[in-house]
Amino acid sequence: MGFFDKLFGKKEKESLDQGLQKTKEGFLSRISKAVVGKTTIDEEVLDDLESALVGADVGIDTTVQIIDRIEKRVARDKYLNVSELNNILQEEIEATLTDPPAGAYTFTSDLPIKPYVILVVGVNGAGKTTTIGKLAHNFKQAGKSVLLGAADTFRAAAVDQLTIWSERVGVPIVKQPMGSDPASVAFDAVQSGVAKGVDVVIIDTAGRLHNKAHLMDELSKIKRVMSKIIPDAPHEVLLVLDGSTGQNALEQAKQFTAATEVTAITVTKLDGTAKGGVVLAIANQFKIPVKFIGVGEKMTDLLIFNKHEFVSSLFKSNN
Repeated sequence: MGFFDKLFGKKEKESLDQGLQKTKEGFLSRISKAVVGKTTIDEEVLDDLESALVGADVGIDTTVQIIDRIEKRVARDKYLNVSELNNILQEEIEATLTDPPAGAYTFTSDLPIKPYVILVVGVNGAGKTTTIGKLAHNFKQAGKSVLLGAADTFRAAAVDQLTIWSERVGVPIVKQPMGSDPASVAFDAVQSGVAKGVDVVIIDTAGRLHNKAHLMDELSKIKRVMSKIIPDAPHEVLLVLDGSTGQNALEQAKQFTAATEVTAITVTKLDGTAKGGVVLAIANQFKIPVKFIGVGEKMTDLLIFNKHEFVSSLFKSNN
């Protein structure tokens, strides 16, 4: 798997396995029921397997692709027994997921530009502010300087929460009073980032989705004012989705990708849900890289998504 494999050490594997505990229990039990008492992979097994994957929040479109790949493999190899199914399923699930784009950054890698501007979007309650705090912590731990911008000015709580994270992590924050123009905050944050020579500027945005046209206008304005300072800012638009909402996370992804140009996705709260299979649906369906997953409360529990390690963890029994 190359460079990204080096980022997955023992601690990362343990965090991933522990964070996916609830998901894998349901996932493995559904697969086991699909093949119980069977010796070969026949049509009935595939039908039961299809139901198991949909029930595990893998999503209908992704499930159909996986089953189709297995059917072709069974037809090609003529005889495959169910004892091989876990390996086959693991390989075919992984094959539906795209690799990270060439040159994708990590916390420790060199960034393509300084400051690197990340605009964070997502509905309220998805874990947006917590994700920003964890991003800031991980970048700082990797030796990079970070500045936060509190552009969710419609909720006093949002600014307060981000301020708490800035103090906790020990990074500066740019903010204005509640009700201020979000684009003005974003402009000030980027301008401050340039003046201070920071490596990364991370900007929070309002978590509203009741009016797509309004959301698009607001984000377009934020991008426009940023570009007056750094022509190609933001360099990343990171969509944060709550993995515990299952298929609702897919719907949110549809809404946000229709409203703005999302370039990367973070899926949060996987440690408290059995619906972690939705990561596979999101990663496959939108062809936008899932860059991070949240698997716990600790600041280090924001992991760079690695498709091989994620799928391997799903199939790892604790027995």
